[in-house]
Formats: sequence, C-alpha cells, structure tokens
Amino acid sequence: MGRRAAVASMKPNLRLQALLALTCLGFLVALLTVQASTANLCTVSVPASGGYLVEGLVGRPEALNPLLADANPIDRAISSLLFNGLTAYDGRGRLVPDLASSWEVSEDGRTIAFTLRGARWHDGEPVTAADVAFTYGLLQDPEFPGPGGLKALWQAVEIEVLARDRVTFSLPAPYAPFLEATTRGLLPAHLLAGTGAATLPTLEFNRQPIGTGPFVVESDTWVRTGRLRLAPNPAYWRGGLNLAGLELRFFSTAADMLSAFRDGEIVALHQVGPAALPAAAALPDVRLFSWPAPRFTELRFNLTATGHPAMRDLAVRSALAAGVDRDALIDRALNGQGLPLSGPYLPRSWAYRPDLHSTRPHDPAGAAAALEAAGWVLAEGATARVQNGTELALRLVHGDQPIEAAAAAEIARQWAALGVGVTLQPVPIAELPARLAERAFDVAILEVAPLGDPDLYDFWSQEAIVRGQNYGGWNNRRASEALEQARQTWPLSERQAFYERFQRLYDQALPALTLYQDVNTYALAGAVQSLAGNGQAEVGLIVRPLDRYRTLPDWFLLYRDVLIACPDDTES
Repeated sequence: MGRRAAVASMKPNLRLQALLALTCLGFLVALLTVQASTANLCTVSVPASGGYLVEGLVGRPEALNPLLADANPIDRAISSLLFNGLTAYDGRGRLVPDLASSWEVSEDGRTIAFTLRGARWHDGEPVTAADVAFTYGLLQDPEFPGPGGLKALWQAVEIEVLARDRVTFSLPAPYAPFLEATTRGLLPAHLLAGTGAATLPTLEFNRQPIGTGPFVVESDTWVRTGRLRLAPNPAYWRGGLNLAGLELRFFSTAADMLSAFRDGEIVALHQVGPAALPAAAALPDVRLFSWPAPRFTELRFNLTATGHPAMRDLAVRSALAAGVDRDALIDRALNGQGLPLSGPYLPRSWAYRPDLHSTRPHDPAGAAAALEAAGWVLAEGATARVQNGTELALRLVHGDQPIEAAAAAEIARQWAALGVGVTLQPVPIAELPARLAERAFDVAILEVAPLGDPDLYDFWSQEAIVRGQNYGGWNNRRASEALEQARQTWPLSERQAFYERFQRLYDQALPALTLYQDVNTYALAGAVQSLAGNGQAEVGLIVRPLDRYRTLPDWFLLYRDVLIACPDDTES
C-alpha cells in the first residue's frame, strides 16, 4: 500500500508544470525589460548602515562595574560608557545633573536631596531611588573591596529614600566635595538586590552588566575572545547610528595594537601614548587627534628632615625650578605630547587661576647665581655644588615606566648643567605610593589625576602630612585652613575665594613644581568616514572617554551600490 502511494506521488503534475513555465517566461520578460530600462543608468556607491567600529586598547578589563573600577583605567573608561551617576562634570569642570534632574542643599549644609529624572535601565526598568540607596549602600558595607577612603566617606552618610524618585544624603558636617561622590555610576537594585559587597567581584553581572549609559554590552564572550561588542542604547542615541556599534579589542602591548591597526584589523586606537606616538604617526592612512588629558606631572620636593637639607630652602627650590626647561622636557621626553602648566589645578577646573602662579621661566644663568647666593658653590672641575662639606646631590624618585624614566633623565641632565648631582631611583608604579609615604626621596616625579572637585585637602593640608598624600610634608597653617574652610562651604563663589588664598600661598612656598599637563591622542583610520564636513570623521574636544564619540552619529564604514541616471554627456 505504501509502495503504491509513493509511486503515485511521482506522476507528472501538468498544472504545476504549466504554472512554472508561465512564471519563468514572466521572469525572462521582466529581466529583458529591466535591462532595457537601465541602459542609461549608472552604479554609484553611497554610505550604508552597519559594521562595527573596532577600537584597540592596551590592557584588559577586569570587571565592568563602576564600583570596582578605581584600580584599572580600562575598567574606568568602559564603565563610563555603560553607567551614569546622579551627577556628571561638564566641559567647564562644573557638576550638572545626570540621572538626577536636580538637587538641593539644606540651609545647614548637611543634607542634600536629589530628584531623579526618570531614566531607564538597558532592560527597560525605571531608575528609582531604591537603585541609589542600594548602590551607595554597598559602598558603606564594611566588606566593600574598594578604596578605604571611599568606604569611609560613605559610612559617614545616612541615605534615606523619600519617594520613588527622591532620595536624601545626610552628612555629619557640611562637606561640599561630597557631590563628587555622586558622579559614580549606579547599579540596578532590581537585578542585584541581596548582593553583598564582599561578593561584588564574583558577579556574572560584571561580564555583561545592565546599565543606563550610551552603550549596551551585547554578550559576555569578551572574557574569552578579548573582543567586547557594545550596541548603541537607543534611549541615548535617539537619532540612531549608521554603525552597528563598537567593538573594543584588547592588546597586551602598544606594539601589538599598532600592528593590528596596520593590518586593518582595527580602525581606531583608544589612546596612543607619547612613547608609541612616532610609530603611530608613521602608520599609513592614520589620523591623530590630541587633547589635554585630565592629569598633570609635577616635581614634588621633600621638605621634611628625611630629605636633603637644601630642599627646605625656598631659594634652592626656586633655583631648581628656574633650571627646568619645560619645553625641552616635553619635546625630548614626551615627543611633544605635553602642555606647560603652572599651579596645582588643571585648566578645566573652576578653581584654576593661572594669574596667581608664577610661570617660572627657564633661566639657567639666574638659577646658577641663586644657588651661589644660597651658599652652594661649584668648585672648578667639580660636578656638584657643595655647602659646608655637604654635596648638592639629590635622589630623584620616579615610576619605572618609559615616559617617567625619560622625564627623570631629562631633568637630571638639565640640573647637572647647574652643578646639581642627581641619582635616578626608578620604582615600580605599584610601590611608588609606599616609597613616597616613607619620604625616602629628595625630589619625586608624580603623575597627578585630580578629581573633578578642586578640594586638595588630602594633598596639601597639615593633616595630610600624617594621613594623606602630602608626601613632601609642606606644613603651612594658613594654606591648610583655607582648604578646610573651602570644603565646608557650598556656594562656589565663596569656595573660590578660599582656593584663591590657597593658591597664593602655594605659589609663594613652591612645595612642588608643575611640569606639564599630559596629552591624550586618539587615532582613526581613513576607513572611518563621515556624513558631515569633508567626509572624514572628526573628533571634537574630549573631556570624558565618551566625548570621543561626540560626532559618532555621522560616522560610517560601509557603502552600497545604487543605480542613478547617468550624467548626460551630450553637448547641446
């Protein structure tokens, strides 16, 4: 029975064959018609949507979690693309609302009330005051694995949820720099409720988190592949993107990253350091974009008894400052990737007052004369000056990275011309804070990445000599009082006055010499095109990592062919 059915099913179906014949005939006629109608059409390539902007980074993320990002620059950079805080800094260094719509400070300066703006998490759930309380509550946990200072700050704060969109923070005393802490990204309570701070580093959430930021993590495969794909968050990019998203690819060394760029595997370089800049500039079809980095490099003088006695003499410190040629230092040690800077603030800070700081121009003749006047004499044929049998020979401590080592060598060369002996003492970066805290140095080269708030109490107050980063031991009561009063005052205009007083005292005492503001460089391949301007992708002013994508909606990578009417070349 089954065999007869199978044979029967193989009989010709004349109606189906006729239908197929008619269909083929119709297709042939249509094809001939199209060929005839397109005889005067031309093919052109136009921008098409799709493709990932593949960007290389040196380093590797450990946890995509804003509460765990402090120790790893890669974690900080990526977390800023995925998460938002209650507040954020604008291009002028001032705090503006982010997930919050506004905040108010009580008359006694101890309570700050935030109102949320109604944002949503990547999974569509609303951001509420419960998320705020949950996130900052983790920082209060005694087992929180992050910086001790961060934990101590939040443990002194009382958090209260007033409504779904309103939360207050009560402080034990007025403390204006507290708002800086509210820039840290929030975590979703609806996904992580019940999680303790001790288990934060082990969460699967850290591989594929849910945030509120401009980009969404597509999958957790980056842990295995070293390629992290980020899709655009439509709530942020309301006009959409031409690109499918970003792909961040992680490399062990700058050389490996540059090789991948040369081979076309990546089309962007997240950051090109000064040491790698010559090799990057030599790459074919590369475009480099540089901007001032949010950090600076300084010489810190040890004014305590553990340092060379000459360091406690302002005349000697001033002479050493005059003996530094900052332009030459930037050219020779940094391949030109630095900006001369004076004072303890970056230009983006609202407390920055360049008019309050001496520029201290390079004056080797004046420096030598000042050292002579201070009693440091250079005998004929000697290489180092001497005063009462003590040689002017300084221990210059610096990080063991190539740029820090090059800067230290250039400083030593310049000071040697003044008759100042210098012993270079490189220290692994991880061990540098301990070395400075021990004050086992005469002069140190420090890279400083200040917070957005201009509070420098933990760097230059008298208390910071014992509990803080006043490694040089500058002991100035009036400067310390100005910093303390500034952090207890909320109105910016009043705080500004205190910081002006501090900067005047700082300039007079010269406890440190700022050398330069560092420069960041971002690179794009010519394959990254733009719908705007001259067709090449442009990068505007960058203050935060996200800013390099300010014009991202105009960027594209792909083309598609379309038919258009051919130009009429006949002459009339």
